[in-house]
Amino acid sequence: MARKTTAVSKGPEASPVAAEPVVLPPEALRYLDFVRVEKRLAARTHTLYTLDLEKLVQFAAAVNQPLLDLQNAHIRRFVAQMHSAGRSGRGIALILSGWRGFFTWAARQGLVQHNPVQDVRAPKALKPLPKALGVDDAVRLAEFDQPNADPWLEARDAAIVELLYGCGLRVGELVGLDVIASSTARNEGRGWLDLQAGEAHVFGKGSKRRSVPVGAPAITAVQAWLDLRAQPFGGAQSPRLDVALFIGRRGVRLSAQSVWLRLRERSQLAGLTTPVHPHMLRHSFASHLLQSSSNLRAVQELLGHANISTTQVYTRLDYQHLAQVYDAAHPRAKRKSGD
Repeated sequence: MARKTTAVSKGPEASPVAAEPVVLPPEALRYLDFVRVEKRLAARTHTLYTLDLEKLVQFAAAVNQPLLDLQNAHIRRFVAQMHSAGRSGRGIALILSGWRGFFTWAARQGLVQHNPVQDVRAPKALKPLPKALGVDDAVRLAEFDQPNADPWLEARDAAIVELLYGCGLRVGELVGLDVIASSTARNEGRGWLDLQAGEAHVFGKGSKRRSVPVGAPAITAVQAWLDLRAQPFGGAQSPRLDVALFIGRRGVRLSAQSVWLRLRERSQLAGLTTPVHPHMLRHSFASHLLQSSSNLRAVQELLGHANISTTQVYTRLDYQHLAQVYDAAHPRAKRKSGD
């Protein structure tokens, strides 16, 4: 017996078909009973399967086709309709998965000759742009100082910010830095700083080493940190002192998670509206370099990207910056309607 349900509109990602009672055909009800009993699906999952089939029945009705007569072209058309209505690629992929499961079952039951959803894929979602700070916010964070803070922590955290933003390091590369170069560091995949040469030697993704220039503000900040680093542990030769450049209160290498927490707290104290994480400073480093130089290859080398297509995402950030400048400054950017 057919079952009536009511389709509920869910805003821009809802089905383009108007909300009205949906009558599920017998084969759809049999499938839902199958997944409920045989697969022992949770109630919530069973509800989602039902909603997916309701959408499919609505689409089929809109093109005057019985559910089991739908073809590949119909499914592709339905995907295009959902996409144009604003449904995300991920949302469409989940719906297609539900439809694919139904037609797979129907084929096993001998109800259809083939699965019309088998080779249909959801539209690829646009890769989200990396989040980068504006130049003013990045500089504000780099120059932030807490006069009443613990001098040891303040020097360490200031040096961390300078290296992340000034060198574009990954947080794993940052915490992997040692105070000096050594054969042990090389063998164990760690980097080090050469302040005299103004270079950071890091061990990045894919076990690739690269050298990154260290600017004067970062050198100054790191030197200030090195002057205080050994004090709580009884001097540079203390057995409690790790060879790591950045250490915690116990004298051992600082973890990536600790850097995340300290940076988020520091950005909030500096008055930034967005909590900052280490990779945001790496994104800011790349974006600001491209805004100034437009040298994509150089930025690729500095970031240690194996493929330049990975670096090209920052050109989209640069375009957004240029578009904002245009909108704010060009006399023809904001024309009145009817001009």
